[in-house]
Amino acid sequence: MSRAELTGSPGGPLRGRIAVPGDKSMSHRALILGGLADGETPISGLLEGDDVLATARAVAAFGASVERLGPGEWRVTGAEWTSPAESVDCGNSGTGARLLMGAAAGFPLTATFTGDASLSGRPMERVLGPLRQMGAVTEGATLPVTIRGGGLHGIRFVNAKASAQVKSAILLAGLRAEGEIIVEEPARSRDHSENMLRAFGAEVEVAADGTVRLGEKRALTGTDVAVPGDPSSAAFPLVAALLVPGSEVRIEGVMLNPLRTGLFATLVEMGADLIVSGERDVGGERVGDLLVRASALRGVEVPASRAPSMIDEYPILAVAAACATGRSVMHGLAELRVKESDRLAAIIAGLNACGIEAWDEGDSLIVVGAGGPPAGGGSVQAHHDHRIAMSFLVLGLAARAPIGVDSAAMIATSFPTFVPLMQGLGAGIA
Repeated sequence: MSRAELTGSPGGPLRGRIAVPGDKSMSHRALILGGLADGETPISGLLEGDDVLATARAVAAFGASVERLGPGEWRVTGAEWTSPAESVDCGNSGTGARLLMGAAAGFPLTATFTGDASLSGRPMERVLGPLRQMGAVTEGATLPVTIRGGGLHGIRFVNAKASAQVKSAILLAGLRAEGEIIVEEPARSRDHSENMLRAFGAEVEVAADGTVRLGEKRALTGTDVAVPGDPSSAAFPLVAALLVPGSEVRIEGVMLNPLRTGLFATLVEMGADLIVSGERDVGGERVGDLLVRASALRGVEVPASRAPSMIDEYPILAVAAACATGRSVMHGLAELRVKESDRLAAIIAGLNACGIEAWDEGDSLIVVGAGGPPAGGGSVQAHHDHRIAMSFLVLGLAARAPIGVDSAAMIATSFPTFVPLMQGLGAGIA
């Protein structure tokens, strides 16, 4: 096999104590807000995956100083953003691209954003529309996109898709806009931008109905940022430990923001032996340690209202459902069709290749669990999607026969240490 291919194979129990890389959402925001702020922003625990490194290069291209001091240790010194000398390459990162567009739109500059083939097929109009309403000029609906910013005015926007990326882009653009900035949401989306904006000194109000309002104080001041472990990355060793008999794994320092823990709640409903301890506040976010032991899982129905709190975790949840007893139904998954791949289609095709019945009905995913180890033995196309690749490598650990995954090199976008970390627990991934 080429180095881009990996196989997950059944073996003995997984055991150990680990820490997963820093949260990707917070890492992007720490770099961008640091680049907008007055003064220095020291960052610890930054995720050094490909997606975040692309954002670091982009912030530097706009004129901020971005320095790596050591593993996970960075320092950003903010500046007035100016037109970059070249196109801004966002790699594979939808979060990086959309948030950078919002931040850049507030300045009187011109910037063209590009990305890889996967990102170039993802929709950008959801961000560009509100930025135009605020006064920015845009060209293109998918990458490459050109933005001419500056002179922005207020907006009252209904964030119908409950997208944290859209909300964040509006708030970032609003930092340099005149007038009210209000975002209404039908369901709460991730609130990392609101939390971090407050840490940098901006006024952000969140009403009881979830409406977000940017206050009059919008100037940012550099501040220390400690990035906790990414719950989306923790999901992979967590589910692996649930599915491989005899396993016991402790995952330390994981973010427990309630708008990010939908997967944990769902797994507990399925019968997971999952204990949270040592809860504490780190940088305005709730953090704790997870102890997980192998468990017999049962099928569950996941409401659409939970999707915003676990949208990136459905591939690994589908793997857990494949090993559970009974049928699992997951609703409200339209957003999965416009991720790094059509994740809904990729999940179904991968499960079917491994002997699991799965299909979609509208925006719902139905998985018929094997009630134990599934057949496995399939070769799964990950479509250059890191979360699909990691999910099916985990399924290979719990199946009766190994599961191969192509395009596994993309795992580095979010979890560059995934393979050695899993191998350190005893996983047969190679």
